[in-house]
Amino acid sequence: MAAAATQKSQQLPERVIKSELAQYARRRETSGPYADNLDLDVLIVGAGFSGIYLLYEMRKQGYKTTLYDAGTGFGGTWRWNCYPGARVDSPVPIYQLSIPEVYNTWNFTTNYPDWQELQAYFDHCDKVCNLSKDTAFETVVTSAEFDEEAGKWTVKTADGRTAKTRFLIIAAGFAAKRYIPDYKSMEKFKGVIHHSSFWPPEDVNVKGKRVAVVGTGASGVQIAQEWGPKVEHLTLFQRTPNLALPMGRRPMSKEEQDGLRPYYKEVLELRERCFAGFTYDFAEHDTFDHTPKQREEFFESLWERAGFALWLGGYKDYLFDMKANREAYNFWAKKQRQRIKNPAKRDLLCPLEPPHAFGIKRPCLEQNYYEVLDQDNVDIVDISEKGGNQIVEFTETGIKTADGKVHEVDVVALATGFDITTGGMTSMGLKSVNGTYLKDEWKASANTYLGTTISGYPNMFHLYGPHGPTLLSNGPSSVEIQGRWIRDAINLINKQGLKSINATPEATKEWKQRINDLSNATLMPTTRSTYMGGSVPGKAFEQVNYAGGVDKYRGEIREVLKDWRGFQTVPLTA
Repeated sequence: MAAAATQKSQQLPERVIKSELAQYARRRETSGPYADNLDLDVLIVGAGFSGIYLLYEMRKQGYKTTLYDAGTGFGGTWRWNCYPGARVDSPVPIYQLSIPEVYNTWNFTTNYPDWQELQAYFDHCDKVCNLSKDTAFETVVTSAEFDEEAGKWTVKTADGRTAKTRFLIIAAGFAAKRYIPDYKSMEKFKGVIHHSSFWPPEDVNVKGKRVAVVGTGASGVQIAQEWGPKVEHLTLFQRTPNLALPMGRRPMSKEEQDGLRPYYKEVLELRERCFAGFTYDFAEHDTFDHTPKQREEFFESLWERAGFALWLGGYKDYLFDMKANREAYNFWAKKQRQRIKNPAKRDLLCPLEPPHAFGIKRPCLEQNYYEVLDQDNVDIVDISEKGGNQIVEFTETGIKTADGKVHEVDVVALATGFDITTGGMTSMGLKSVNGTYLKDEWKASANTYLGTTISGYPNMFHLYGPHGPTLLSNGPSSVEIQGRWIRDAINLINKQGLKSINATPEATKEWKQRINDLSNATLMPTTRSTYMGGSVPGKAFEQVNYAGGVDKYRGEIREVLKDWRGFQTVPLTA
């Protein structure tokens, strides 16, 4: 049956939706990092920012280290996210690793690079740091179990390899498992259909065609604004409007970057002292400390800065107080509604009444989203529960909604996101020393200690996942804070002659309470979002990020290294 499915996939590459990483597994070689029965100090899973940074650091410490990744090259989410218009939302120079030999020899062409340029950046990291010699691509982990007597993990892959390692680091990130809704009759559709994160690198020709985009998260916004000007007709299926902000993208010359480069070290250190890992922070004032005129002037100054300035540089109370938040939303709506001529579309995209508090979902950065959706060849279909016109099924020629209408299309982009934050880790077959599996343990709720360890999984670490700053921050900022902590923890384990460390259930419970307390002080729990567990049906509605800021987080987790507070330690002689 599996062989038949593979044959079908090969025959109809655009008709069969790939939904699991294991569908990409392939053993490229039989030696080096691809060898069977590896015996390692450190095994890292995931070759994005996290995995690259830790491979770089672990090798500097002298550890025998191998990196596994399901993709075909370095970049993590940027190796998979090659959908039309895919572009980062954190600006240069902060969206890169603080590895001098890399940043001193690399130039971006713009302050917000697209996926092609980011892939080139990661290839440059590989070239400069010689990462490939210790990396196995198209390698999908399917099980991992810790042997307490040996003090080692046994890790197995989809293609049948086994590796043993003293330390296991999960660097899968927050978006490793895709979410594809179980729409009725999807298999009937005779056109082209792909999930945004499994988009074919060769792209799909949509010129002059009828297309649909399902979803208005970051990928939906980017695909829609890319496709709108070139297609015959675009239908956007929107559940919730994206409170998007102008990106402010511009070219960056080599000369400009050369002028900034002497300050890169300071800039990359500064990002760790700001709430969200950028290089600016919230204002000193509360919203109503200012008069209406002063507020307007302040908001306008943030708007002129573009990017996330309105989100992460606004009044310090607006994410905590609904009345203050409404002032920020009203300003946002006023600015974006001015760009839309069609009254019906204006109310769908930028309603006068907020769909949720501003800023408690990560806004998307757009370039011409509202102008594109205002075009005559674009329809917006409200598929929200309130609208009552949800997608009911796919037909051979398109998508049928509850009102009975079939929206006929040639190409469908499923921009439906991910099993956010936890999905990558729960799909690896991770087994605890208690005989339970992480995928079962986390069905009710995610539990970690420090956002870097999990009780019952000795000598296993994770980063840019649940209970770290993660989605509330610029990625590389969180990655390096957690990566250094993991490096120092492993060094300390070896220095102190320990066989293993294991987070205690009590410490886990306290950390969970810490996560909830930080979140409950904000407006985030007022709506379901990627911060609050995501939109996958049946997933717990819970905060999965540390909401106290990367600066505070760094201090908290480093305190623990002084005395292993919250860990059970086992000496090598035990």
